[in-house]
Amino acid sequence: MKNTLKENKEWFEDWFDSKFYHILYKDRNDSEAKKFIDNLIYFLTPNKDDSFCDVACGKGRHSIYINKLGYLIDGFDLSENSILAAKRNESENLRFYVNDIRIALKKENYNFAFNLFTSFGYFENESDNQKSINAIADSLKSNGVLVLDFMNCNKTIKNLTQTETKIIDSIKFNISRAVIEGYIIKSISFKHNNTDYAFQEKVKVISLKVFKSYFDTANLKIESTFGDYNLNPFDLDNSDRLILVARKK
Repeated sequence: MKNTLKENKEWFEDWFDSKFYHILYKDRNDSEAKKFIDNLIYFLTPNKDDSFCDVACGKGRHSIYINKLGYLIDGFDLSENSILAAKRNESENLRFYVNDIRIALKKENYNFAFNLFTSFGYFENESDNQKSINAIADSLKSNGVLVLDFMNCNKTIKNLTQTETKIIDSIKFNISRAVIEGYIIKSISFKHNNTDYAFQEKVKVISLKVFKSYFDTANLKIESTFGDYNLNPFDLDNSDRLILVARKK
């Protein structure tokens, strides 16, 4: 199954499908990710026969762990290389698909949809953000729940590290960050095998108020707002994350 929208290629299509993306971010904290999932499961109290959708799942680290907890889950991502890697872990109750976030993977099929680790806000066209929330809502059953985990833009911008260098697998990644026209832009340049590479990550600055508007339009009601992976209350100035729990009306 492969659902994609054929339009002009956007930055994330090349970068997320690149081996260098996975090299740069290979040290992501899996124990922190598992703890976050454990906290969500404890808070949401799903039934054992409930089904999950992991939206923009990457290589499926969250999906794989949720499945190990005993739940049926589908994961999807636009990156064909990521899904190819994720598929090595497939089982009867764990499936992965290439799919565009603006298209519902399966309509009215899931009790829970997770969109984690700032896997949102990448589009140039603002209407695509609303399309994405609409599609996730369409994939949920009546009374289904969306959990969306985004950065707290207010704190991120105030504490933005403008330049840094990371050396990973003998590759020197030069990274710069800036806020330009309502987007947080990370520029990444490096040399590998005598070839110069340059990529950009571009994430829209989205406030809680704007998310509420997206959710209202998609017939989703925000029930809880958290500020970190321990599910402490959200604080605009001090929280690292903006984690929204919304229910389909």
